[in-house]
Amino acid sequence: MVEDCVLRILTEMFLPHISLADLEQTFFSKVLPKTLQLFDNLMYELSSEAKGLTSQNTELCSTVRNLLQTMVQLLETLTGCVRYVCTLQECVPLESIRTLPSSVLYVIKNTFTHCKDSESVYCGHLHLISDLLQAMFKETYSLQKQLMELLDMISMGSASTEDNITDMVSVIHTVLEICSVISSMDHALHANTWKFIIKQSLKHHSLLQCHLKHSDILSGLCKDTLLSFHSCLQLAEQMKMSDIQEGTDLRLFQKTVKLCRFFANSLVHYTKEFLSFFSDSCSQLHQLLLQIYSKFPPSLYAPEISEVHRDEISRVFLVALDPLINQLLPFSPFMEQVLSEKLGLPSEQQLPQCLILITIMDKLSSQPEEVQTLWNMGKSLSLFSALFFSFQQCAGELSLPVCLPEVISTGQQAVPITLYHYVCVHMCSFIASTLPSHFPQLEYALLDAVLGSSMITSLLAMDSWCFLARYGTAELCAHHVVVIAHLIKSWPSDCYQVSALGVLLRRMLFLMAPDHQVEFAHKFHPEEVENLAVWQHISLKALNPDLRKRVACQLCVAGLGQCRRWLNSRRALGELRAVNTALSVLLVACNFAGDALEAELQASVLGVLGQFWAFLQAKQVSDEPCLQQTLCLLLHLLEFFIQALDAQLITQVFALQSSLFQLDPPDHVRLAMVDFLSSMGKVFIPQEAQRQVVPQLSCLFASLLADQTWLIHQHTLEAFTHFAEETSHEDIVPQCLNSDETKNKVVSFLAKTRQVEETTEARTERMKQERITCSAQFMKMDGELESTGEPLAKRACHPPSEEQYKSAVGTMEGAVEAVKLLLRKGSPPAWLAVKLEALHTAIAVLRDSVR
Repeated sequence: MVEDCVLRILTEMFLPHISLADLEQTFFSKVLPKTLQLFDNLMYELSSEAKGLTSQNTELCSTVRNLLQTMVQLLETLTGCVRYVCTLQECVPLESIRTLPSSVLYVIKNTFTHCKDSESVYCGHLHLISDLLQAMFKETYSLQKQLMELLDMISMGSASTEDNITDMVSVIHTVLEICSVISSMDHALHANTWKFIIKQSLKHHSLLQCHLKHSDILSGLCKDTLLSFHSCLQLAEQMKMSDIQEGTDLRLFQKTVKLCRFFANSLVHYTKEFLSFFSDSCSQLHQLLLQIYSKFPPSLYAPEISEVHRDEISRVFLVALDPLINQLLPFSPFMEQVLSEKLGLPSEQQLPQCLILITIMDKLSSQPEEVQTLWNMGKSLSLFSALFFSFQQCAGELSLPVCLPEVISTGQQAVPITLYHYVCVHMCSFIASTLPSHFPQLEYALLDAVLGSSMITSLLAMDSWCFLARYGTAELCAHHVVVIAHLIKSWPSDCYQVSALGVLLRRMLFLMAPDHQVEFAHKFHPEEVENLAVWQHISLKALNPDLRKRVACQLCVAGLGQCRRWLNSRRALGELRAVNTALSVLLVACNFAGDALEAELQASVLGVLGQFWAFLQAKQVSDEPCLQQTLCLLLHLLEFFIQALDAQLITQVFALQSSLFQLDPPDHVRLAMVDFLSSMGKVFIPQEAQRQVVPQLSCLFASLLADQTWLIHQHTLEAFTHFAEETSHEDIVPQCLNSDETKNKVVSFLAKTRQVEETTEARTERMKQERITCSAQFMKMDGELESTGEPLAKRACHPPSEEQYKSAVGTMEGAVEAVKLLLRKGSPPAWLAVKLEALHTAIAVLRDSVR
């Protein structure tokens, strides 16, 4: 084209004779606008002509090829122009070439976009022009490389004008746009383009820092880091499935891992220099970490990749990313983001959140005191509380369980340990480094977790608290024991929180110094009735021998006195709670002493127990939870005196159990029955009681062996085996096995044969489904709690948060993915299509309601 020839002549013949100071005014400001007009015309013609391109239309094909050839020549001319400016001097003032960078970047961006969209632009006829299209891409690559070399030579001092600053900022933002265009086209080009952005941002840091779009740059870095990481995982997954360990795929995988490392390093460098501008961007950084960990082992949602590839990704990429958290630790907005109570994370990001918190814990001990205070004090949650809350959300990973590598002994290789073990080890290590001034937050978090509704989180808090008791001073341990004991005394005994506090108290007493144990027994004297609520939770084995014996006798006296007072009164059910506490205390004493109790004391206990059985009635026990607890305690106590029971008492006990069983008692009563039946193996049933007791015993065993609750069924199998091994009434054993199914289950149990062998994949998928079901149930329960109860009704009514919507939609998406997976594994049931249609209708109604 004529315009292209003119431009080439101007560049080659006139440009070398113009001084650097006159370039902008004399040449670039006049020539480049016309060059861009020529470029736009070429692009328009290409796009228009390309639509009709076919192999049969040779004339159109020739026209398109000529246009592409002209485009290549135009790019060559621009490259030559930029190259010439680079030769003029080492430092080039920006004002001397102001029009050049923006014009060239416009050409580069649009040319790369044309190449990226070529499949759709040329309508499947790429093979007709692929050589010229490739030449255009290469020439654009060269032009960008040359321009970056020139921009590296730009000098911008502290006295740079506002126009210079604006121009350089515009250059960086345009190059950022180019990054989004070329991200999937060429790894090396993509990396070099980002390298330029980071380098120029840091080079002119003081001038540009207040003008750059830091949020956009950070967003681009995070996005491209994730894209590269996902590419790594896809390649690793493909190699795992095809069992390829070398070749082109492996080389591509290694290059992609190195690209991930480049992005990680770039992110670390950029964050280090411009962290103060990231106040509103911390959610992006947090999400980046969450998404990376959610797709990497041991996440349940990670693709299956080989251990070799996993180690390489970890060693090359994750190690490079690790310093990012170090840099973010002193940054208050990042702390607020990570410890927010309203994250509303989807299921696949719960474990990553937990692992991020543990990583932060591991790093905090080496940070200054003010940084530790920032995290341990928190704003809405402390780091301690956040970890317990996050841990509670990882039910699926804890049940499976997933394992993580951990160095158990110094100098040894890392070995896989369960998630619970991993979190517990790191939590205890963090507690050891916690400053004394942060103990109030630690104690609050520990107590809150112990009292929470999650049993396994409560257990983690107990393990951590016991470590604190051992690691800390004896005085701290004694203080905590006294506080826990007072809490137990102040709460009703039927609260589930009291059970958790009781377990903690029992464990903590073993860690007390002997002199503090004596003080404890003096402060909570065993003979005082109000202290029995505390002693019912304690194992006397924790006490020193002398104190142990004295306390056991005092507890027996106090417990018997309480029981006799109730038995000799009107026996009101409202007063039965204190009696149950007394029976629990007698159980504590018998657990420790048993046969060692004085004969007179044993006879007193057995005599009192016998009086209870005389008035207990099955219907009343079935209706009253407090009587159910009484029955369970009585059964456990009778186990200690099983060989001393007379015929009348044995008959009464079995008559009540048989009658009660017909009324479908709750699980905890059944379990108490199972324990009692197991102990019957030690007894020779008196002749006068056999006719009534033996059929009832065999019937109870048969019914419990057929129980559909897995816990009761398993416990009964163990109890029956124990009974069968010890009993002298061998004729009872076959009477308990009244069906072939029961016989087979007992035989399988004795042979240690598994009934169902579940694959790892099936178990993982089941955990995901259980998590979805549990999340939906917890949301339902939360909704019910919000709508009932006087105290909650007084709260201001807040609309649902965006996080709650995200969580609910995430649950729906997870369920859809689960159904997809099931459909890939086999044919669906006939009802599924109808159910999906109903769900489709329901979703349509939801969609219409938000419009």
